[in-house]
Amino acid sequence: MNQGKIRTAMATKAGTCAGAGCRRREAAGQAARLAVSGTVLCLPCRERLARELRQLPALFEECARRLDFSADRERDRVSGGSLPGLPLNTAAVEARSAIVSVLASWSAAVAQERGVAAPTRVVARLAGFLLRHIEWLAAHAAAGELSREVAQLARGAARVVGPGPNRRLPIGGCVEDGCTGRLTATVRPDQPAVPAEIICDVSAEHRWLGHQWVQLSRRLGARRDPAGAGDGAAAEAAETSADGPPVAAGATRTRWFSAADVSRLWNIPSGSVYRHASQQQWRRRTSQGRTYYHDTDVHRTLSALRRTA
Repeated sequence: MNQGKIRTAMATKAGTCAGAGCRRREAAGQAARLAVSGTVLCLPCRERLARELRQLPALFEECARRLDFSADRERDRVSGGSLPGLPLNTAAVEARSAIVSVLASWSAAVAQERGVAAPTRVVARLAGFLLRHIEWLAAHAAAGELSREVAQLARGAARVVGPGPNRRLPIGGCVEDGCTGRLTATVRPDQPAVPAEIICDVSAEHRWLGHQWVQLSRRLGARRDPAGAGDGAAAEAAETSADGPPVAAGATRTRWFSAADVSRLWNIPSGSVYRHASQQQWRRRTSQGRTYYHDTDVHRTLSALRRTA
């Protein structure tokens, strides 16, 4: 849904369900079921809508655990980003963004039409808000559109988090001096508890885990432009992090990470990120309403904690 106001639903035959399930039935050559009296959804489509709204918060969080790797080999190439040269699961990024955008749009529309306060842009709260108004929504002319959009969100997120075979994603040449090996990331999408790692095919000692990828990324960038000057350096300095603010061309490259970035790379709760940022007075920047932390401060604090542990 792209508008702040609920749009008029597409015309359907009188009494027939406009929900996602019945649209799929019609596409398969079967007749749509009859809508419940006073609504535009049949009972199965309404129950499906409620079930998928309840599932979306968990799917949203699970997608966050899959952000490090591409869902398929065709999407492994990353240009720029907070960790240039390392694989990013763009399908997970897109799924999470779509979930927030669609749920927030529908929640704002419900709030406007019903004269109630809209929830904050937190997926669990947005989904819960829509569930509390599901009876009103089922009777709205646009209920079929909501049903189809939520079903699309659930399918997209499920494809991202669904189990799959281990994948080996090429990163590039090893950064260790004198090593002729190639770096490969081992992906275990069906084992999220197993830490991802990047290993050299010549020496198993050349190995990096998630929290070490920032340093590896720097070294990969240095190999691409060892002089640190010229058009290549200026272009890299002008890049923007995956979510962060831009860095001026010609300036020394500094990476800025969101709390979600830090949580994912160092495998710590988001609450711990905010606590360390406050206690250790991390440098921060704000862009488009989001806060980003200086990578040097992040690395200094969390590396010290890891050594102590």
